[in-house]
Amino acid sequence: MRFLFEDESFSFETLRAAGFANDDGADLGEVITTVRNISEGDEEAWLREWKSTAQRVHAIATRAQADGHLVSAREALLRASNYYRTAEFYRRDDPANDPEAKLLSTLARETFAAAAALMDTPVEAVRIPYEDTSLPGYLFLVDDSGAPRPTVIFTSGFDSTLEEAYFAVAAAALRRGYNVLAYDGPGQGAVLREQQLVFRPDWEAVVTPVVDYALTRPEIAPDRLALLGYSLGGYLTARAAAHEHRLAALILDDGLYNYYDAHTQAMPPFLREWVETGRDDLANPVVGLLMTGSTQLRWALRNGVWAFGAASVADYIRRTADYTLDGVAHLIDCPTLILDAEDDQFFRGQPQRVQAALTCPHTLVTLRESEGAGEHCHMGAMSRFHQIAFDWLDSTLASA
Repeated sequence: MRFLFEDESFSFETLRAAGFANDDGADLGEVITTVRNISEGDEEAWLREWKSTAQRVHAIATRAQADGHLVSAREALLRASNYYRTAEFYRRDDPANDPEAKLLSTLARETFAAAAALMDTPVEAVRIPYEDTSLPGYLFLVDDSGAPRPTVIFTSGFDSTLEEAYFAVAAAALRRGYNVLAYDGPGQGAVLREQQLVFRPDWEAVVTPVVDYALTRPEIAPDRLALLGYSLGGYLTARAAAHEHRLAALILDDGLYNYYDAHTQAMPPFLREWVETGRDDLANPVVGLLMTGSTQLRWALRNGVWAFGAASVADYIRRTADYTLDGVAHLIDCPTLILDAEDDQFFRGQPQRVQAALTCPHTLVTLRESEGAGEHCHMGAMSRFHQIAFDWLDSTLASA
């Protein structure tokens, strides 16, 4: 499915930004007028135009708040946050030291925080103890009654941010009576950018402290905790659930069994052999040539090097081999929903491998291109995703 671009990556990321319009994360007209000045694959134009739109909408929010129009201010701040995140997306040459990348990601966080302060339901910025530091999070509460409610712990993915959690899950959850505890883990959002912590495959070391924190909150019902993983989070949460058994349910959006195979399934055998045998002197130049012809490949591999703390592209690909459910999937014991996207360009076939490995009660649902939900994580069809996920969760928790 192509949306406003032929370039696969530009199309998907535009659809992702526009799809958050369901919960005030975008206006379709703003998206259309932004991208009409961006040529296919032009990453500099992408940054320029999305940043310009984000700044304009941010200014609308500032004026509205100064004039006392708090709903208008909140809505504009939410859109600005999403647009700042989108503007920064392809800035991956040296994001740790890139002033522009730092500025845009900071503005995405700051505008969301300002919007959260104006929301109709309580939103609390939290710090979750983790090893010798802490992880930033948001606790989205249905109300201020203090009553214990079912709660979704949300784990994002390879390039997601804490702030994106509101559009991806939290707003829909709140409407259905669920609290949401969202966080940035190692390799994600502010934890990568500000704390320089990179991804780790043993994600139970991350989720267990999050569950520990959740159980200190009287607003969270301890017997109705659900863990939801988004994109790469579909692996991370499954791995965590194999070791963390205080969960009432697990949702994988989408299912991911072996991250290395997802990277190498289309790789020529000779190139895969070079990567596996450490012939980086041969592998890196060839992969570099492939990257010049694909926006998606170029972005994904550059982001992977950064977020995994790798020395090179070949080193990054090798590191993904540790991200597998081999030998642990059978340890998951809570009811599990596995989502699959018919046209998933990243994880095709992976949800079926998860299903085959599970021994717990589980359900696999494939969302189709014909209903507009066939893209990775069902971008552009968030209402359909929320319907499937939360209807299943309602039934699962009720039966438990």
